[in-house]
Amino acid sequence: MNALKLTKEQQDEAIRTIQSYFEEERGEELGDLAAWGVLDLFMTQLAPYIYNQALSDARTTVNQRMASMEEDLFALERKLPRPPR
Repeated sequence: MNALKLTKEQQDEAIRTIQSYFEEERGEELGDLAAWGVLDLFMTQLAPYIYNQALSDARTTVNQRMASMEEDLFALERKLPRPPR
């Protein structure tokens, strides 16, 4: 798995969100460097779990669609003629 990468805009937004959370929930003011450290921790430690769950969800969706397609294909089959007696 390649490392999850965020654009500069996404990183900036995530850092602002982390700073707001710490301020509102914990009454702590986090600087950019500290907030970036929290973001980096989440990205390295939690991203693989989130990635794997996303793959599992995608796999489930694909399997459901494949089963539905299989049913549709069986519905298209023509009845075979009976052999003459």
